[in-house]
Amino acid sequence: MKEAKLVKKAVRGNAKAFEELLIIHSERLYRTAFLYAGNREDALDIVQETSCKAFQAIGQLKNEQYFLTWLTRILIHCAYDVLKKRKKELPVEKLVELPTNSDSKLAENLDLMEAITLLKAQHRTAIILFYYHDLAISEIARMMDIPENTVKTYLQRGRKELKNRLGGERDGKENIS
Repeated sequence: MKEAKLVKKAVRGNAKAFEELLIIHSERLYRTAFLYAGNREDALDIVQETSCKAFQAIGQLKNEQYFLTWLTRILIHCAYDVLKKRKKELPVEKLVELPTNSDSKLAENLDLMEAITLLKAQHRTAIILFYYHDLAISEIARMMDIPENTVKTYLQRGRKELKNRLGGERDGKENIS
């Protein structure tokens, strides 16, 4: 596989091979960063910071087959750093112009994106990696450095919180006061 050869070259210090790897994975990195940041500028900053940190640390990659896992983990940490610096989430109105009533699909996507950015960090990470990157629970557990059952719990709680934020049913239970 071409990617495996590129990773080996990059680990040995080949900057061109590392650059090719970033190009291969650039769309995925940007999408993930955008899901965390909620806007283009911060997402690009996250990808740039990830690229710099990964380039500096590529020689420390222990298992070359987990390059993308390793890179995504760096991206997640960079995203948390950007969110900490920003502290305050941007309102969805500042991300894009508000859609018209005829564009309800876009409105739903914006609502979902905003709801995801409001999740607790660990829930957001699990949701993004599972639903947007179709990663297996075992891979997410390795990426987040937590047990698989914890990933399942984060997914369950994240889905529940998203359902509540987006006005879905509350797991078939009624609120009894």
